[in-house]
Amino acid sequence: MKNKKEMFSYLLFGVLTTLVNLVSFAVFDKWMGMDYKVATTIAWVLSVLFAFITNKLYVFHSKHTDALSLLREFTSFLFFRGLSYLLDIGTMIVLIELLNVDSILAKIAANVLVVVFNYFASKYVIFKTSRG
Repeated sequence: MKNKKEMFSYLLFGVLTTLVNLVSFAVFDKWMGMDYKVATTIAWVLSVLFAFITNKLYVFHSKHTDALSLLREFTSFLFFRGLSYLLDIGTMIVLIELLNVDSILAKIAANVLVVVFNYFASKYVIFKTSRG
């Protein structure tokens, strides 16, 4: 039961994180006319902050509040999200520059890969020691 609830919570907050990422990307890319790489980077920063808070509190229910544990979780989270950023930006470059895919469609495709990667990194590495 716990795994189903955790998976549902991860999917729910994953959808919300993805919306933060997609909407902020669209604002910076389409509405403000920024380069898609810059827009991807800004969207990544915003969605990572949102994801850390929601994953820690509502998905994996990490109870660690001391400074050292918070620093360890956040550093680990940033490391793996940094890897997912490379996956995100790499996918965007391939789809947009090599395959001429629209930037919004490319962003959606990149997010599918990123969500799967992030779930396994969060579940098995980042928040592992803080789960009961």
